[in-house]
Amino acid sequence: MTATSPSQLQIESIITDILGTIDREREREIIARRYGLFDRKETLEQIGELLGITRERVRQLEKAVMARLKAMADAGQLPHIQEVQTVLLDEVRAMGKAARISDLSARLTKDNSRIDQARVSFLSALSPKIAVVDENDHFHHSVGIADEHDEKKIKDLATRTIEAIKNIGEPTTIDKVAEQAKLQDPEHAAALARTSKHLATLNGKWGLVKWPTVNPKNIRDKIYVILQETGKHMHFNEIAEAIKQSDFKRKDVTTQAIHNELIKDKRFVLIGRGIYALKEWGYQKGTVADIITEVLKKANEPLHRDEIVKQVLQSRHVKETTILLNLQGKPQFKRVAKATYALAE
Repeated sequence: MTATSPSQLQIESIITDILGTIDREREREIIARRYGLFDRKETLEQIGELLGITRERVRQLEKAVMARLKAMADAGQLPHIQEVQTVLLDEVRAMGKAARISDLSARLTKDNSRIDQARVSFLSALSPKIAVVDENDHFHHSVGIADEHDEKKIKDLATRTIEAIKNIGEPTTIDKVAEQAKLQDPEHAAALARTSKHLATLNGKWGLVKWPTVNPKNIRDKIYVILQETGKHMHFNEIAEAIKQSDFKRKDVTTQAIHNELIKDKRFVLIGRGIYALKEWGYQKGTVADIITEVLKKANEPLHRDEIVKQVLQSRHVKETTILLNLQGKPQFKRVAKATYALAE
């Protein structure tokens, strides 16, 4: 018997056949609606109102039916379940032995819609060798290989990755996270980290979701990430284009919006016409004349214009003629010798 590939797994047909093993129509309705197998997921109250029974009765029936289906799956009596489980195990193993349902569904389905994800979740819940982590405030709805770890161990190991990143204190590679967390396999560490709602990754670096360098939420943070990744000054048009080409969740920003945020945020310094750099790189705000003033103050003696130009160009992306025009035309500077300038008294 040949192994089934994900593309050969007819999920909707499999779901229909599994539901067909439930004798009572009311119970089939409860499972289909609670898991959102054909439409949006419904609450116990909504289903109870539809079927004319109490919320508690819906909960009891759901629990009883799922217990029966899982028992049939354990005994190998549920249609297609062994075939499904083989595919799920292969995919989850390839993803690092753990995976978010949304990521797993993306590999198994064409559209990865909410219904697709609900069906993958349902099949995972019925597969004996798949461990399921339910969604809550700390974890995404996820699965793992039961032989490797149960739900509690997945959560414990994911928490270790969080603590490792906190100890490192800055965005870092998954190799370093795995080493700090004492996890031998970096791919496994990344898979565990993806199950947590407290972690995020961007451009190969992992960090806490509250760190803008891995989870930029506004335009200013995205600008910061782009400049930091590029490592050099950029024109605001280049920054806008880089954001459009990035992996950010929302990147439909206008060039004007980018320019406005660059002007407002103290992290960014204008160093040329429309050209910005990060303040943390040693740049300071001010006009070319302000920079010349700082250069002369620091020297505490007159300087040749070539030396002044050289030092100003270290912090400003402007033409040499702009610097010379400032030297010759601003009253705060005076020529004290041939091509040599000092601050005016």
